[in-house]
Amino acid sequence: MRRRILQSILGVVILTALLLGVPLIYTAWLWVEDVSRNDLRVRLDRMATEVIAQEGSLGVVDGALNTDALRLLTPNDARLVVVYPTPSDGAARVDIGEAVVKNPLVESLAMGSSGSLRLEVPSERLRTQQKQAVGAVGVLVLLAITTGAVVAVVTARRLAGPLQDVAERAARLAEGDFRPDPRRHDIPELDRVSDVLDAATVEIAGRLQRERALVADVSHQLRSRLTAVRLRLDELSVHSDPDVVHEAEEAMAQVDRLTEGIDELVRSSRSSGSAATTVSVVSELEGVCGDWRPQFEDAGRALRLTGDRGVTASTTGSRLREAVSVLVDNAFAHGDGTCTVSVRLIDGAPKREAMVCIEVTDEGGGVDNNLAPHIFDRGFSGAGSTGVGLALARALIEADGGRLELQRRTPALFAVFLPVASEKPVDVGTLREPR
Repeated sequence: MRRRILQSILGVVILTALLLGVPLIYTAWLWVEDVSRNDLRVRLDRMATEVIAQEGSLGVVDGALNTDALRLLTPNDARLVVVYPTPSDGAARVDIGEAVVKNPLVESLAMGSSGSLRLEVPSERLRTQQKQAVGAVGVLVLLAITTGAVVAVVTARRLAGPLQDVAERAARLAEGDFRPDPRRHDIPELDRVSDVLDAATVEIAGRLQRERALVADVSHQLRSRLTAVRLRLDELSVHSDPDVVHEAEEAMAQVDRLTEGIDELVRSSRSSGSAATTVSVVSELEGVCGDWRPQFEDAGRALRLTGDRGVTASTTGSRLREAVSVLVDNAFAHGDGTCTVSVRLIDGAPKREAMVCIEVTDEGGGVDNNLAPHIFDRGFSGAGSTGVGLALARALIEADGGRLELQRRTPALFAVFLPVASEKPVDVGTLREPR
């Protein structure tokens, strides 16, 4: 961050210095030349006055031209050419100063009928002054860039540190660290952000505490009721009728799985991060399909589970079972025909990681086009239900880094994508239906 701020400010300073410095250097070069030529023109004007003053009433110079004043006005190492009228010659000429001037700077003045003046001076002095002016401007530009660099370094240090602190604090807040931070940086905007983070920390911590207390109370009540139900079922397990005993044992197994699921969900809600572990997807889903298969059979429908037991995913078993259970329940309530739960491995394309895909589909009419964009919205339902199931299923899958999508509307096909946990490639070509 500090480097980006420094580079941005330096870039602006250098660009501004170049945009202003280059025209200023060119202007200084021309200005020095203009000053030198203006000095020559002033000299020529005074020389012209001297020449015109020596003209008689006829506008010509009688006798020899007095050049004393002209010599005084002529710079050293310069050459002056005077053309003036005389009674015998309308263009008499007088040369004053050096015979030849190398690389001259020339300035001339026409005096009409009184003749003309041509002044040549060496240009080395002018070029030296121009270089000095350009050097002075260059020094000013470098000074401006240096000052801008110093300001950039100070500003980068002034902003980068506080911004990094605020970013780290926000990251700690996302990780569940709700400790307030009293540090302030004397930057009104960042201090305002820190104040808001303090307020958010207190609010989020209070909400989490209340929600965890509520979850603990609800789980305690549920476990108490489930314990009472299990005691009743335990009494039925000694019944003389074998069918009653069998049903009682199946019901107690369901109660045990429900109690275990409640415990896992409570532990997950109390943990600050994901509790994902490496699980065999098919093995986890066998229990879900086993619980739902009798209801499908009673309705004259079938529930199939296909896939390879070697496919493993990085996820939480309780969350995966609950999410797929919601999808199977949805297929049972709103679908038709055979419901198929398939597990397959999606090989990672270049720059993409491999994923485990769990597809739940049936042979019903599918999802209405008007309802499809909203089926994962909490509280939305097109069939009079609570509208919580699919939203909860997506939240459970996303909590372990996966995603849940509606891949096909007719017939409905829901797909769960989870990170692969298997280190060895799994051959998914030989699919079999687990029992």
